[in-house]
Amino acid sequence: MAARILTVNADDFGFTRGVNRGILHCHRNGILTSTTLMANGEAFGDAVELARTHPSLDVGAHLVLVQGCSVVSGDPLPASVAALVRALALRRLDPYSELRAQLEKILAAGVRVTHLDTHKHTHLLPPVLDAVLRLAEEFRVRWVRRPFDLPLPASRRPAPWSVRLARRAMAPLETGFETRLRAAGARCPDQFAGFQWTGRFTASDVIALLRTLPEGITEFMTHPGYCDDELHRARTRLKESREAELRVLVDPLLRQTLNECRIRLASYADLDGG
Repeated sequence: MAARILTVNADDFGFTRGVNRGILHCHRNGILTSTTLMANGEAFGDAVELARTHPSLDVGAHLVLVQGCSVVSGDPLPASVAALVRALALRRLDPYSELRAQLEKILAAGVRVTHLDTHKHTHLLPPVLDAVLRLAEEFRVRWVRRPFDLPLPASRRPAPWSVRLARRAMAPLETGFETRLRAAGARCPDQFAGFQWTGRFTASDVIALLRTLPEGITEFMTHPGYCDDELHRARTRLKESREAELRVLVDPLLRQTLNECRIRLASYADLDGG
């Protein structure tokens, strides 16, 4: 049997200090291998310090064009994906300039960036994907997220209809997306999981995923964190669910299942050869 490799990524590093601490806890005590850092996050400096003092935590860039403020101008970014689409159509926002500034801020802080993804998966939009792939080439970042879920084991709690509808709407984009990645020389894991499970998976769900994991490299996207006052005040739907995800990611049964199924945990730095 060919190797089965799993990389477990936590989005939103730098969002709040509670999210940062939760991500680090899952890395030190659970199966989390990597995270992606928000350059415009309120707790960016705290995240950079944690990354500096915990070099085994692999860090990528979580590029943001929706919510929060611009790194270039300080003005608010579009509040939703629909608002972003309008801003792009009217040329009120240059995604390349904004995302380049974010990536440069992360690199200037001394963080080695091994992979790229986007907040709310906005690189599904062609102008944003073009910007992300241009940055990947310019800054020699090999890995870019391909956010299309593999067929997931049935959960005790089916995904909300809005999530299922969004996944169905994304499906026609998949072939063109992969073609663009290959043409640009970017790499992505062979499979992806987590979009339909965001904020609602259990340890049993993850164990079922591991037992059916395909050969090759799979990225599992997660959003752990501690739900403190700072997070309660933040504009996000993922609050108490972050602590639920945290508890799952440190469950000893997950590590036991990985060993039983001979699945290797790896960060993007590992995949790059260290």
